[in-house]
Amino acid sequence: MTKIQWTEKVWNPSTGCDRISDGCTNCYAMSMAKRLKGMEQARGEKNPKYQNDGDPRTSGPGFALTVHDDALDAPLHWKKPRKVFVNSMSDLFHARVPREFLARVFAVMAATPQHTYQILTKRPERAARLLTDLCTCGNGCVPGTHFRSQMEWAATPHSPTYVPGLKPGTYHRSSWPLPNVWLGTSIESDKYTRRADHLRNTPAAVRFISAEPLLGPLPSANFTGIDWLILGGESGPGSRPFQPQWATDLIHQARAAGAAPFVKQLGTVWARNTTHAGQPVAAYGDTKGGKPQYWPAHLRVREYPKTEAAADA
Repeated sequence: MTKIQWTEKVWNPSTGCDRISDGCTNCYAMSMAKRLKGMEQARGEKNPKYQNDGDPRTSGPGFALTVHDDALDAPLHWKKPRKVFVNSMSDLFHARVPREFLARVFAVMAATPQHTYQILTKRPERAARLLTDLCTCGNGCVPGTHFRSQMEWAATPHSPTYVPGLKPGTYHRSSWPLPNVWLGTSIESDKYTRRADHLRNTPAAVRFISAEPLLGPLPSANFTGIDWLILGGESGPGSRPFQPQWATDLIHQARAAGAAPFVKQLGTVWARNTTHAGQPVAAYGDTKGGKPQYWPAHLRVREYPKTEAAADA
């Protein structure tokens, strides 16, 4: 399970990433990969998920982009419906995740409609390009046809990309976009609000934005066509400041556009500098500012998208 408030379980068919923007500076996944690699070395064991070192300029120990074929079938064994955060330790749309591997991931998601999958990327332009998948074969195929054909190949036993446990017919049984897949992008500052434009151009049952860590106001943000907004301050060592007014403004912007707001936390700096009953909030054990009872009342908002796909989740 996971402590992430807006999901229930994580699934990491790939691990590792590279920093590409300000929100990556204090990446928790990169720090965790370094720690996990160190733990494995101390025990004399090797975990392939965290043995490959990334470029020290953009990544780190144990955090090179690595795909894991042996992790693909995990959701096939989960019978109880749950919300699944895909790649808490990576970015599924990283340039070095092969297209055929992405198709295999999507085939598994199509084969497990009881689960709701939440994919978050800082690379929505690649998601838009791959999932829109405009026809280039000259036969006038509808968008997504070729990608879905690769999904079907992943469910074909004699295929070299076959995922054990998948049954043929994935292409024909699933609609497009997949109704149980939510697709989101991270926007940490106004400089990156263009990511929402790419997200709007991507086929998805639910589109969401994660404004976490929120490093400033987002006056240019356009939430048209967005179903859900997660927002929060940064936590952990080296955390940068968070202003509650940023959250207040975003809640209004989101609701005006029909997006459901979800305030996750107000961050370490806020918890350290804000008092409750004469003591810093952090003194009560809330070092991340994640306990709503200490927040201004109007920020105690944790809504989910009001869509058919979300209602069935």
